[in-house]
Amino acid sequence: MVRITDVARRAGVSPSTVSYALSGKRPISAATRRRVEAAVRELGYRPPGRARPVAGGRTNVLALVLPPAADVTAPAVMERVASVVTAARAHGQDVLLATRAEGPDGLRQAADAALADALIVTDVRAHDPRLPLLRTLGRPCVLIGLPAEPDGLTCVDVDAEAAGALCVDHLAGLGHRAVALVGPPPRGPARRVARGFAGAAARAGLACAAHSCATAPDAVRRTAGRLLRARPAPTGVAVHGGPLLEPLVGAFEEFGLRVPGDVSVVALGPDPLTGPAGRPPVTSVTVPSAALGARAVELLMRRLAGEPVPGVTLLPPRLTRGASTAPPRA
Repeated sequence: MVRITDVARRAGVSPSTVSYALSGKRPISAATRRRVEAAVRELGYRPPGRARPVAGGRTNVLALVLPPAADVTAPAVMERVASVVTAARAHGQDVLLATRAEGPDGLRQAADAALADALIVTDVRAHDPRLPLLRTLGRPCVLIGLPAEPDGLTCVDVDAEAAGALCVDHLAGLGHRAVALVGPPPRGPARRVARGFAGAAARAGLACAAHSCATAPDAVRRTAGRLLRARPAPTGVAVHGGPLLEPLVGAFEEFGLRVPGDVSVVALGPDPLTGPAGRPPVTSVTVPSAALGARAVELLMRRLAGEPVPGVTLLPPRLTRGASTAPPRA
């Protein structure tokens, strides 16, 4: 049996460093983590408690790991769960939903206790503390989300750069010459959206600005004010994130602007957005949650069958035309 001391010796580190690299409980340099992960793979090390529940057999169960903070009644989450269950059933698989635990320890519990052949792990972030463990679980995993270092992992996510570019292409096609992006701080997917947005604006020769904005009403009003004071003031605005959409449209109206008469608005989100209550649907750039869940199952079944799969799969966004965009006023 391979022990943690054998891994430490192969990687040239202490056993405690191996433990920290696998658990994510303390920061470890990227170079050290890679040496530990390589040693784990080479030696076939399995930390205690990771034995398969059915030795040599298949359970025909997939574990779907949702973040503990997820609102499992939210439409996007429910759609993703339903798509995973539907796609798994088509392959003769059951799905076990794991939602309670958090971080590497929670992931280990899901991998150890759940009688599952493989895992789909959702809400994966750029520097997710679960990543070291995911690389050494010893069973197939597919991640929904794109980490900063996806090497050795199987990931599926939205093509966020293409989503940002699609917003600009739509607004430019309507004749807008000054555009702005309003959304969360540029980290992870938001950074990729901003990069795609800025790149498309540069290619089209558009004036372009990006603004990070919290969802608090005062913050939204301040951002709307900055947009109006800009020179040139944008006539087309892309809003990244559903929670920002309604307050920003409301702030525009407080300043006397009409959507889309005075300013066109495109929303980016996981699913088509209806906008503020009682208003027509907004123009949206989305990748439906169901598509992510179904593709994750497809990749996982291919991995279980021993077939090669791409490390990163990015699903293309689509634009749904609504009533919130129109050509700018002459």
